[in-house]
Amino acid sequence: MWNQIRKSFRKLLCPESADCLSHRSIQVASESVHGEKLVPQRVTCDACVEENKGSKCDHDTQDLKSAVVNEAEVEHHTDQANSSFAHSVINMIGMLIGLGQLSTPYALENGGWVSAFLLAGLGVICAYTSHLLGKCLAKSPKSRSYTDIGQHAFGSNGRFLAATFIYLEIFMALVSYTISLHDNLITVFAGTQLRLPIWAKLYKSQLLTLTGVLVALPSLWLRDLSSISFLSSGGILMSIVIFTSVACTAIFQVVKANHSIPALHLHKIPAISGLYIFSYAGHIVFPDLYKSMKDPSKFTMVSIVSFASVTALYASLAFMGARLFGPEVSSQITLSMPRHHIITKIALWATVLTPMTKYALEFAPFAIQLEHNLPNSISSRTKTVIRGAVGSFLLLVILALALSVPYFEHVLSLTGSLVSVSICIVFPCAFYIKLSWAQISKPVLTLNVILLVFGLLLGVFGTISSSKLLITSLERARHT
Repeated sequence: MWNQIRKSFRKLLCPESADCLSHRSIQVASESVHGEKLVPQRVTCDACVEENKGSKCDHDTQDLKSAVVNEAEVEHHTDQANSSFAHSVINMIGMLIGLGQLSTPYALENGGWVSAFLLAGLGVICAYTSHLLGKCLAKSPKSRSYTDIGQHAFGSNGRFLAATFIYLEIFMALVSYTISLHDNLITVFAGTQLRLPIWAKLYKSQLLTLTGVLVALPSLWLRDLSSISFLSSGGILMSIVIFTSVACTAIFQVVKANHSIPALHLHKIPAISGLYIFSYAGHIVFPDLYKSMKDPSKFTMVSIVSFASVTALYASLAFMGARLFGPEVSSQITLSMPRHHIITKIALWATVLTPMTKYALEFAPFAIQLEHNLPNSISSRTKTVIRGAVGSFLLLVILALALSVPYFEHVLSLTGSLVSVSICIVFPCAFYIKLSWAQISKPVLTLNVILLVFGLLLGVFGTISSSKLLITSLERARHT
């Protein structure tokens, strides 16, 4: 039996697997980074695409993506695309607003107010690359996901590369969420005395974070997808609460916005570019949104409206935070707010609860894919135990990594520069150039090549800068 289990793990890591869940699990995984909620949609599995069978597939009985993200159960392989323009805009905005909103004031203060043009420029570029994904899907109607586009453009290597970056982004985002949990729990329980047993060689902050993770750990054993979708909805609500709390701090003058923002810190631009690009990371689920629309021809306009709205929200939050707290602004805006005020307590608890709502949703695609690949000879109960044990182990690994590298801004910047810039800019341009090579005009080709090179340079310099800052912080902590 254990040989079969080992084979199942090897199969899980192979993106060329021909089962129906192979691309659907990646779709669900990608969306949980930003907590969006899509309408039910028709899904075609990879095996059926290869056999030109449309959606008449018998490999699996449920559209995992729709089941995880929607609170109601969805019938198998729904054939109706029923998302209106307004609904699609709301869905896309929900995809984009996430962990990045905590760091935009810090990024603006460190980069200078001129860096707001970079924030807006990246918003425009990401809206354009979203449009490119729509064009790729129009050229390849059988493609249903981001990884499908990668395979259609570059074969199995394209699928493997896309899948690798998707899972890497999810893993690194979960590390960032856990660091955020750690930082905000310390602030929530500041001044509280904890009596630890003599044998407990943990600091107070480590014990609090461990407790928070252990509280969330049972959610990884959930098999009720409606419960997991409820956690997703909770994450969206927490994001709204955080933004509202910061806005109320400014509106009611809890803190006076009398700090000036520096014009430009050019040497810090590479590092903060990772923070900005992570804020727009949502492209891995845009193909699902495209396929869910009643009129996919409006997808480009949906992208324009959504990215314009999110960019305006990020810019307003960034300027509010920088003006309120100036050079003292934290990498997470909630940590800069006056601790004694009720608005701050609400924001802090919302930030603490956000990671705890993410773990199950993030792990769901990997867990169900793992369970699906286990041999049929294994009982359902044993599969559940293996699934829960693997999830618990991975979460404890993430916890250990987060406690070892507790530098939110550097880890988030590294995630944006190393992974998100490729998913949001480099890959869409490369996919479009490859698929449209015969028809693409020279001006459009030039534009896409420029954007592709810009994304690569931004990623390389941002990764180097954020890595250096992370290493410096680790060395400083070791010496102290």
